[in-house]
Amino acid sequence: MATLDFVAGRRLGGDPRRRRLGRHTLTAPVTDGRPAAAPGWRARLAAYVALTKPRIIELLLVTTVPVMFLAARGVPPLWPVLATLAGGTLAAGSANALNCYIDRDIDMAMRRTRRRPLATEVVQPRAALVFGIVLGVAATLLLGLAVNWLSAALALGANLFYVFGYSILLKRRTPQNIVWGGLAGCFPTLIGWTAITGKLGWTPFVLFLVVFFWTPPHFWALAMRYREDYAAANVPMLPVVAEAAEVARQIVRYSWVMVATSVLLWPVAETGWVYPAVALGLGAAFLREAYLLKARVRSGATGAAIRPMRLFHWSNTYLTLLFVAVAVDAVLR
Repeated sequence: MATLDFVAGRRLGGDPRRRRLGRHTLTAPVTDGRPAAAPGWRARLAAYVALTKPRIIELLLVTTVPVMFLAARGVPPLWPVLATLAGGTLAAGSANALNCYIDRDIDMAMRRTRRRPLATEVVQPRAALVFGIVLGVAATLLLGLAVNWLSAALALGANLFYVFGYSILLKRRTPQNIVWGGLAGCFPTLIGWTAITGKLGWTPFVLFLVVFFWTPPHFWALAMRYREDYAAANVPMLPVVAEAAEVARQIVRYSWVMVATSVLLWPVAETGWVYPAVALGLGAAFLREAYLLKARVRSGATGAAIRPMRLFHWSNTYLTLLFVAVAVDAVLR
């Protein structure tokens, strides 16, 4: 707790409406000279749910369940799936809540995130910290007792790396933050596999690498759209410190490696014909979007004219459909 408090900042003395978070000093909203009314329980509950970043959790679960189908060589038993989903949801929610606690100064400085619960003070920092820790403990115990302790250890390791490796160590220090920080988001492939088999193997590791190489193009496209936000918050995302042309080149390079890695699953897992056909088709579509983005940059487009969100939204669709193909191929075989 002391380490997290130091990184995220402490309250100032004096005016109780004023808060210092990292490099930023903000004043809480007031109405007619009085503090704003406290939110009701529904708003508070919604705020705690928002701390877990449900949309990110959905994407993580999309990469968990299909791997369980692949591990089972068909439809997996219902109980391990439900227990893994519940434990994975709690683990991801814990990591996201702790990330919100650490990054609350960044969230206040960025237009995209300034409505998050800690930025608006609907939830207080210490409450968010306790909430995140409790979710993490619950996730570890649930996965350990209801699934197996290897899956629990992997989930805990991903959580700790996301909090300490990415949020505290990498995010504010290096343009490679999302490359290595993205490792935490790859662990659901391993967790889904070990939940069924009880051991690791090369097959889930290939899918681990697919998510690893997918993350930079996905996130750099978003960071291109919100470049000014990240610059205002002093976060050295690649689009902040490099020219758009270099970012586009990096996106294309990672996209090629991602597609090649996705096809590698075919011989490693000995899949049927459905998966490689879908992987090649989706990969071609992804590469097309990456090259279109690069072409727009080379043509001199700037800002919104680059249209990086096209690639960002397609990247979500790509990952979802690719992993659905993993499950469908396993069932058809």
